[in-house]
Amino acid sequence: VNNCGLQLVIQTSSIPEKAKPFEFRISKDQPSFHNRLLQHDLEKNYSGRQDNTNFGSSSSITFPVLQRTAEEKILNSDRLTLERQKLTVCPIIDGEDHLRLLNFQHNFITRIQNISNLHHLVFLDLYDNQIEEISGVSTLRSLRVLLLGKNRIKKISNLENLKNLDVLDLHGNQITKIENIGHLSELRVLNLARNLLTVVENLNGLDSLTELNLRHNQVSAVKDVDTLPCLQRLFLSFNNISSFEDILCLADSSSLSDITLDGNPIAQETWYKHTVLHHMMQLRQLDMKRITEEERRMASIAARKEEERKRESHKQTLLKEKKRLTIGNIARQWEIQQNRIALEASLNKDKDSEPCQINGSAAYVFPEESRSLDTILSSAVQGLSVLESHLVEVEGDTLGLYGAGALECLDRNWSVQTAGIIVTVSFMFIEFDEIVQVLAKLKAKFPNCVHLKFKETNLVALQQFNALAEMHRMEQLTVDPQGNPVVNFTLWKSYVLFRLNHFNLQKINGVKVTENDIVKAERLFGILAYVASSELPHYRMLSLFGESRRKQFHYLLEGKGKKSGVGSEESSDNRRSGGESTARAMLNYVTKDFHMEKLEEIKERKTFCQTYVENLVKEAADINMKNESLQKLWPQMFIELVRDAVIEIRNKNSYMKLCLQRITEQKQ
Repeated sequence: VNNCGLQLVIQTSSIPEKAKPFEFRISKDQPSFHNRLLQHDLEKNYSGRQDNTNFGSSSSITFPVLQRTAEEKILNSDRLTLERQKLTVCPIIDGEDHLRLLNFQHNFITRIQNISNLHHLVFLDLYDNQIEEISGVSTLRSLRVLLLGKNRIKKISNLENLKNLDVLDLHGNQITKIENIGHLSELRVLNLARNLLTVVENLNGLDSLTELNLRHNQVSAVKDVDTLPCLQRLFLSFNNISSFEDILCLADSSSLSDITLDGNPIAQETWYKHTVLHHMMQLRQLDMKRITEEERRMASIAARKEEERKRESHKQTLLKEKKRLTIGNIARQWEIQQNRIALEASLNKDKDSEPCQINGSAAYVFPEESRSLDTILSSAVQGLSVLESHLVEVEGDTLGLYGAGALECLDRNWSVQTAGIIVTVSFMFIEFDEIVQVLAKLKAKFPNCVHLKFKETNLVALQQFNALAEMHRMEQLTVDPQGNPVVNFTLWKSYVLFRLNHFNLQKINGVKVTENDIVKAERLFGILAYVASSELPHYRMLSLFGESRRKQFHYLLEGKGKKSGVGSEESSDNRRSGGESTARAMLNYVTKDFHMEKLEEIKERKTFCQTYVENLVKEAADINMKNESLQKLWPQMFIELVRDAVIEIRNKNSYMKLCLQRITEQKQ
């Protein structure tokens, strides 16, 4: 059946009946070609094909020859319909060079042939056959409509000479790629529905294309659509399009007015309609529904919000990437610093050890080697310092400090609101000794801080936990095994519970603290506090206490508070009152820098005392030497003094004159 309403039935029963003429009937209820073409892709695969029937002898395949009478040619001079005739081959059509319409619908034809002589053919319909390759049409230069839907074609080919083609229907085949159609500049309608396409491309040159049907494929990306100047209708329903970026070229098309994307993953997104309408303002229909002005307005508003969200998301992505790079840089600097410390410790150890004797000569460490390695480490640090060397981050109720430079943030002015919400402070890639120096500032700046986290902070000894007693309050403590060797000690948690008993810790490393843990800690380390308090001199103990604690300590020393049970109940009393016990206060921690300062101070005092004593000894020695010299010279000196006096007063008158003269000179 075709749009002309003609049906040709070829009867092949008995030999006498073969001489009967072809029978034509007019049917007025046939659908128009345009409507039928749009519905081809909605038809289900044709099933129940009838068995192939050879047109001719059963012993060999022959091409039947079709001839019409003069009367038939007059009635339908330019058209011929051979629909549903069980044809397996195209018959030889003799004397029909003037044909313009040829219909082979619903047959079993496997190859296009025997029609190359129909130079005036305009319409060729081979819908619902078994054709596997496009061939035999290169001479049909006048062909305008080629219908090859519902066949077995795998590749688009051999259309080079069909430059006047207006409609090409290839729906329901097995085509995997769009190709070899760029020369069809007159093509207006292209139907590739129900194929195996994954990418829409190679559409350049289709300057007249107004309708493109790609329904029911496997399309995940669309390209080149913006190069089609006349495209108005694009059907992409039921494919694999999942994001607008996959079809971004549609936004650059100024001619599109009707598009369908229903049945794709993208159509399930909440932003789908708003995004499409925002980028394609010229659309009149979306998914076969007319677009109203209200929808356009809402789409514009939603699209603006979506753009803002994307910008914010992009900004957050950039910040996260910057954070990642900064933390990576801080981690590398930390690693280089630790390697340098390890190297210096190794060199100092080698320097302190006795030199090995090899063949009677001492072996020394070459300073050039250590200097070269130190230079390498220094240059590496300088190269990394181009990036950020520290990071301060507030995320929710957590303050993250990365790198030693981040500790400077505690000197800034924090808003009351921000400081009040900080509950957790996390230290990473910072020496614990440097953290100890800012604990007082931390306590003052963030009064609600109850959770401390340490990662890559060089916590190596149990006594370092003593420094945390300075905090105002603490409910949780987290020490990451990475960069903190102290966690390798079996009893580190017990020591923390013992030393920070007055905080009533709830969790350590995320594990809830039980009463049994507290009792165990007291049994293990209780004697330590007793030894520390009993061996330390009183003046040293007083220097560790504040004013209120000093009064309490004096009270204990005077015996006024020595009632039975005071010593045994001290721990529980202090826990209830939230204070730190006197015995535990003896267990403090001195940082390396502070210890070095103390050692330097002691060294300076020692040097001063030594110099002072040396000067005193030298002065005493000089006095003694002078005294000894005087004792040796005094007898002779005395004789000389007596002799000079006797000689001077021997002449009494002269002596008196001399004395008067001296008195006169003194008065003057």
